[in-house]
Amino acid sequence: MISVIISHYNNVANLALILDALSKQSASGFEVIVSEDGQDPKTAAFLDSHRYPFPLQHTTQEDIGFRKNRILNTSVQAAKGSFLVFIDGDCIPHKHFVKAYQKVKETNKICYGRRVMLSEKITTTLQKKMQFDGLSLLDLILGGAKKCKEGIYTNIPLSTKERGLKGCNWGIKKDLLVQINGFDEAYVHAGLGEDYDIEWRLESVGIKKYSMKNKAIIYHLHHKRTYSQEGVKINFKIFRKRVDLNEFVCKNGIMK
Repeated sequence: MISVIISHYNNVANLALILDALSKQSASGFEVIVSEDGQDPKTAAFLDSHRYPFPLQHTTQEDIGFRKNRILNTSVQAAKGSFLVFIDGDCIPHKHFVKAYQKVKETNKICYGRRVMLSEKITTTLQKKMQFDGLSLLDLILGGAKKCKEGIYTNIPLSTKERGLKGCNWGIKKDLLVQINGFDEAYVHAGLGEDYDIEWRLESVGIKKYSMKNKAIIYHLHHKRTYSQEGVKINFKIFRKRVDLNEFVCKNGIMK
């Protein structure tokens, strides 16, 4: 089974869109974990009042700053699936998203996809509806979306160029992630910690990457930047220290 883990924080409208899109997947046999870096009563009330055609777990923790990696580790431990797929709480999956990852669930690789950047216009319309019925290429172009080519669904990738891991769209076997002790909880600022770091550590133990571009598609909802350059600089210093010390199995991860 696959576990789809959604990193969520204080945005029920976005969460409603994501869960609606997951309820309309072309595949079945997966679970969803809402991995909440906080304990928002609105989120709890929404989940309590809705039912979906898949098992759903809700992991939470006290809201005392950016601790995305900590709650991700909690969610990894809670996951019943042998293959984990990670998306962010501002990313809506295409109807064949889960099916694409199900096809690679036995691979011993880092499976990573890309994202379409939705415009403010499209985002506002979707958030008002709180349901997702898909977006055509024409919808994206006319609506002012960016990186529209990433939204073309095909089994033949439109580009073979290797790209870096995006924390908002990737998957891996659970045991491979546990092998490097999960996410490094030393990163307490947004940026780098949940993608650059995890990519480097997985590759350091010999795990190769596999592109899911144009197969595992997500639509990124428009919003203002939520991270600071200062926070990224702090994270980069931590990252460089890890690289210099060759610490690809983190000390502050699933196991402390």
